[in-house]
Amino acid sequence: MTIATGSRHSLAYIAETGYGITPTKPALRQLRHKSTTLALTKSTMQSEELRGDRQIADLRHGTIQVGGDVQGELSYGAYDDLFAAALGNTWNANVLNAGTARNSFSLERSFADIGQYIRYTGCEINGLHFDVQPSAIAHVTFDVIGQASATDTASIPDATYIAAPANRPMDALSGTIKEGGQVLAVITELKLDLVNGIEPRFVIGSNKTLRPSIGRSNLTGTVTAYFQDASLLGKFINESESSLELTLSDGANSYVVWLPRIKYTGGQADVTNDGPVTLSLPIQALYDSVSGTHLRITRSGP
Repeated sequence: MTIATGSRHSLAYIAETGYGITPTKPALRQLRHKSTTLALTKSTMQSEELRGDRQIADLRHGTIQVGGDVQGELSYGAYDDLFAAALGNTWNANVLNAGTARNSFSLERSFADIGQYIRYTGCEINGLHFDVQPSAIAHVTFDVIGQASATDTASIPDATYIAAPANRPMDALSGTIKEGGQVLAVITELKLDLVNGIEPRFVIGSNKTLRPSIGRSNLTGTVTAYFQDASLLGKFINESESSLELTLSDGANSYVVWLPRIKYTGGQADVTNDGPVTLSLPIQALYDSVSGTHLRITRSGP
């Protein structure tokens, strides 16, 4: 008996021709990843009928939707389509600003050792998360919300597959962070969380959602830094605006993640042992009228 193993798992995607519609003869792009929790979920409706034997008479399946995440190691070119979908825009001369466009994908998981496929349609990027820590590869996570799922034992007829870019993963050792336009060399961790507020819309007569509603592009995060003076804490206390710029590189290619206007919403210098004290500062990104965005990603490669 053959059992599926993660070492034979692959993931691919393609932009849809319309919400929930996979192109015919698709050219799917392989998607680099280190884990995924993509799955179909269903609501249930349990019968409330009262019986003399105290048993439950029935249960029905209700509305369906796709949910989960895709986690990967940040590498140049591997996630540019998903970045664009998360920010709601398209790349313009290697610059990506936040916008209002909607992009949906069909995603395919392949379990090669057992010859099984799981496909998800109507998938949109509901969240984007960056996690950068010292002596570690930079990680990126995409939250996915979709409409439907199906299984198969063969690839889509006439489908082809485009290999994922093979660039090296980026790490924090070759990265820099600027706060307020100045290089800050005492940051020990940076987490950024973009949430799009995508919610399903169900109607009578179908267990699938219409194209979901979408909320505001809400970017928050946390800066953790060694506590060496009161400059960062003072910005929280005085409600001073600042900016944040993260640069990550593999030596030949780079991404710059820029938040042109932020406010700190907290500042804690907790002490739990006799080691170095760190300052935890949650942030909120805000619309910047000069750049026209609260988030910009700039890519640079050969």
